[in-house]
Amino acid sequence: MGRSFAELAFTPGVKEQQRLHGSRAQYQRVETDGGPGASLGPAEQDFIRERDGFYMASVSESGWPYIQHRGGPKGFLQVVDEHTVGFADLRGNMQFISTGNLLHDDRVALFLMDYPHQARLKILGHAEILENTPEAQKWVERLYVPEKNARPERAVLIHIEAFDWNCQQHITPRFTQDELEVALAPIRRRIALLEEENARLREKASKSASG
Repeated sequence: MGRSFAELAFTPGVKEQQRLHGSRAQYQRVETDGGPGASLGPAEQDFIRERDGFYMASVSESGWPYIQHRGGPKGFLQVVDEHTVGFADLRGNMQFISTGNLLHDDRVALFLMDYPHQARLKILGHAEILENTPEAQKWVERLYVPEKNARPERAVLIHIEAFDWNCQQHITPRFTQDELEVALAPIRRRIALLEEENARLREKASKSASG
């Protein structure tokens, strides 16, 4: 965890809970001695590019939190630079809850999961929604990753304030169909070789029996 994330996440109420439960000294050192944790390094950028989905939290005008899952081809959440990520927002169910929330309060939290490797990255930032302008169209064209039956409507840029790698404890490994295909490929090749060997042995045994 870097200083930037601690400064945003450790409110007075949070610090009081840390004090009551014995972790305040540990996290106070993060606030004073930790790295900035506000610029995406190579590890964070590579991790983001490999994701095929993420969770995005916003806050409504009435103060209620709202979480939405966004999915797409790997790389649909793009790294613009070390301080910015973005994606082309596709036409969905026409509720516009996240869009309305972010136009009211641009603070946003992203939660990126790598279930097979039990890793997760949290990002805090400010969302910029670009729509119905020539600049917006340029960003949509830059960020859009072609997807069947998908129609991009706007571009969303997340200007990063802080990020944090979260503990991998209690993350249950889960695999997509593509990930399973890669993991099972060696086993399937081995099975195919064994089946070929068995076929040869059966043929040899049959010839010996008939002879």
